[in-house]
Amino acid sequence: MALRSLVTGGAGFIGSHLCEALIARGDEVIALDNLSTGRAENVALLEGPAGKGKFRLQVGDILDVAAVDTAVNGVDRVYHLAAAVGVKLVMEQPISTILTNTHGTENILAACAKRGTRVLIASSSEVYGKMGSSQASPLVETDDWRLGATSTRRWSYACTKAIDEFLALAYHDERQLPAIIVRLFNTVGPRQRANYGMVIPAFVQAARAGKPLIVHGDGTQTRCFNLVAESVNAIVKLMESPAAIGQVINVGNNREISINDLAKKIIALCKSTSCIEHLPYGDVYGKGFEDMERRTPDLGKLRSIIGDVRTQEIDEILLKIV
Repeated sequence: MALRSLVTGGAGFIGSHLCEALIARGDEVIALDNLSTGRAENVALLEGPAGKGKFRLQVGDILDVAAVDTAVNGVDRVYHLAAAVGVKLVMEQPISTILTNTHGTENILAACAKRGTRVLIASSSEVYGKMGSSQASPLVETDDWRLGATSTRRWSYACTKAIDEFLALAYHDERQLPAIIVRLFNTVGPRQRANYGMVIPAFVQAARAGKPLIVHGDGTQTRCFNLVAESVNAIVKLMESPAAIGQVINVGNNREISINDLAKKIIALCKSTSCIEHLPYGDVYGKGFEDMERRTPDLGKLRSIIGDVRTQEIDEILLKIV
């Protein structure tokens, strides 16, 4: 059955891909975006024939209660992806990061609760904080979380996403709101930009230009990268699964790669003459910045809800991006 869906942050990287997937399955889609980091060009094709007359971009801010209430009114599903994007933005604009992530989500949840609208909240693997570095096994949704001092700015983002989760679960428990929370792990793919500290587009841009690939720290830290199409596929399936309601679920890829090896692969794929340079974290983000040695998701819960989960090899992912 065709549904009417709202995607906050719908002109952003993940949001625009989600809008396409929902249109493809027959939904009518409204994208609410203030275009601060999202781009109208990401959804320009949907406003033409590709959107089948079922897509509308509503320029507005999730901090605007009236705009949120108008957007939520009359929809069947709300996918809340709008948030501050990237470590660089978090470090440079901490006030707007905190307000957008907390008050914006509060506005979405309140509007959905008023109508009983099913809502999916996009959280982040950042919520685990330092835990990935201190344990050998993949991160499970019920694991403890451990953040650094409040004077270390990067942890403010993790804290705001944790508050979002607490609030969504509180609305579910206290007001029976059908809420679902997904913790996204390093989603990558076409349309992702390097502007906000995203490592793969930054490396690809540098390699294509023959410039050095700048690796922060010693490069031995590992990450798991998930192609946006796979993340979107999981999000759509979770939204329609009754078993996901009231749950927190990891969404990502569990194949690890070090940042040094990632840089080498991108140089090779681009047939580039670029070299790799290492830069201390302090020179990039300022004194006291902390990073994690590894962050790998356990996907058992995701598989138990939606079935098979495809995790692509990094070479396959990079080819699509390059």
